Amino acid sequence: MSILFVISAPSGTGKSTILRDARRTDAQLAFSRSYTTRAPRGPERDGVDYHFTTKEDFERRAAAGEFLEFANVFGNYYGTHESEIERAAASGCDLVMDIDVQGARQLQKRVVDAVLIFVLPPNRTELERRLRARSQDQPEVIERRLREAKAETLQYDIYDYILINDELDAAVADLRSIIRAERLRRKRMEGPVQRVLGSF
Repeated sequence: MSILFVISAPSGTGKSTILRDARRTDAQLAFSRSYTTRAPRGPERDGVDYHFTTKEDFERRAAAGEFLEFANVFGNYYGTHESEIERAAASGCDLVMDIDVQGARQLQKRVVDAVLIFVLPPNRTELERRLRARSQDQPEVIERRLREAKAETLQYDIYDYILINDELDAAVADLRSIIRAERLRRKRMEGPVQRVLGSF
């Protein structure tokens, strides 16, 4: 069985960079592709970056219970289809989902043994500096993101692990350690243990 790792963080915390670095050194990590009703941006490709679909199709799938989690974000639906876990398992990989706190709460009810990881900035001042350094958002958007960050951070207690991204290499190493430790849990090592026992 694949392990499902759920990673959430306030915008600007560095989650995407941490995930990219961790994935580069771990061929057994697969990343989920969300369904969305928004239009593709730039070079995005259907089935590679997202599964692009219509609002009607998305709502039909949601009503049928096909999504592990989903949300309406600024008028567009985003959701993780249950087949993503099957896809990862078929390729012998564990699945990583990059979703927000709302999605993590939904998913926790559907996949009880999912491993939930929350990434924090070292403090609000540093988060604001990172958001401004990206030069992607207007000042009012940055202020909204900071308010949202506080609201998300207050929900940290639903997560199994907390990473504080003060220094990137250390945060990546911490994520790798979590993944390694979860793979070595006794309940996931029954197959190898039985092979060892069978050799005696």
